[in-house]
Amino acid sequence: MITIIDYGVGNIKAFSNIFNKLSVNFKIAQKPEDLLGATKLILPGVGHFDYAMKRFAESGMLNLVNDMVLNKSIPVLGVCVGMQMLAKSSEEGVLSGLGWIDATVKKIESDLLIQSTRLPHMGWNDVVVKTINPLLTKLEINSRFYFLHSYYFDPHLVSDSIAITNYGKDFCCVVNHKNIYGVQFHPEKSHHFGIQLLHNFANI
Repeated sequence: MITIIDYGVGNIKAFSNIFNKLSVNFKIAQKPEDLLGATKLILPGVGHFDYAMKRFAESGMLNLVNDMVLNKSIPVLGVCVGMQMLAKSSEEGVLSGLGWIDATVKKIESDLLIQSTRLPHMGWNDVVVKTINPLLTKLEINSRFYFLHSYYFDPHLVSDSIAITNYGKDFCCVVNHKNIYGVQFHPEKSHHFGIQLLHNFANI
C-alpha cells in the first residue's frame, strides 16, 4: 500500500489524482496510526527546509517513519523539499535533515547562470539518466520534468546520483541509496513523464 505522508507540506491532492488515474491503491497518513500497513512511502515537500523539517517532527510521524525506512527497509520517495530532507543538512536552514543519505543540500550558484531570471530554478528541464534503475524505467531519453527550487541535493557518494539536470551546472536531480529514493523535480506536475515515474515507484 503506497502511503503519502501528509504533514501539511506538499501537493497531496495532485499525487492522489495520479494514483487514482493509475488505479494504484494508496492512502494518506496524517498521524502515526495511519502508517500501519504501508509498503511504500512518499514524502512530499515544498517551501523552506527548516519549516518542512519542523512540520514533519510536529506531525508525530517522524520516529515511526524513521524506523520503517531504516530498520524495515520500506521504500520511500522524497519529492522536492522531501528529497532535500533526506540529506544530513541544508544551507537553507539550521535544522538537521533526516540523514538517510550521506549528502548536503547547497544553494544553486547564481553567478554560473546566464538566464535573466536566475533563482528559483523554475520550469521544465531535461533529466539525463546516468544509471539504469527501476525508478527510471521506460522514461524517454532526456525526459522533461517540472522544477521549482533554489537549492540542490549534493550526495557524497557519486553512485547515489542516478540522474542529473543542468542549471548553471550539472547537479543530481534523482538519488537512490538502497530503499531510499528522491527526486528534486515535481513528478505530480510533470504530465506523462511524472506519471510514468510514479507508476515505476508503485512497482518497485
